[in-house]
Amino acid sequence: MKKNLLSVLILVLMIVNIAMSAVMMISVTGTNQKTAALMDSIGTAMNLEWNGPGSPDDVPLSDSETYNVGTMTVHLANSQVVGEDGTVSTSDKQMYIVFDIALLLNKTHEDYESYGGEVMSQYDSMIKDTIEGVVTNYTEEECRADFSGAIRDEILAAIQEDLFHSKIVYGITLSNVKYGGG
Repeated sequence: MKKNLLSVLILVLMIVNIAMSAVMMISVTGTNQKTAALMDSIGTAMNLEWNGPGSPDDVPLSDSETYNVGTMTVHLANSQVVGEDGTVSTSDKQMYIVFDIALLLNKTHEDYESYGGEVMSQYDSMIKDTIEGVVTNYTEEECRADFSGAIRDEILAAIQEDLFHSKIVYGITLSNVKYGGG
């Protein structure tokens, strides 16, 4: 009799376990679908930002050419220092940034004949001047915070709009970024 009662108890506990597992799976599946939808929307928003118009993904690698501008040393804007008494003064310490920069050119762009290939080297000093004009407006803190983001985008926009008046340069690469001062 005890064996039979024990078997019935085990059977009841198994049925309760199956029922609880089913309830748990239904609730987890609903939550998982909502989480997946949220992640998809975040991924879509980030993809729109990373792959916006004029981004490197718009141009196949086979249609790209890299023009190496070289290493640039640019003096940065002086930082504002707030004293203990609340007065604002400009830091006397001159900071600079050193970085390598290269332009990404679209070989299928209509202006490639005018600016691409060996012709680009004629514009080297104007390219460097445009880049320096953008970067000198920023302090060291601002560059450390967003040099590969908004500042890079501003450099690209200045090269596209102010210098070439064309989207032949569709991206830039920045590397070996270093800061210094004296």
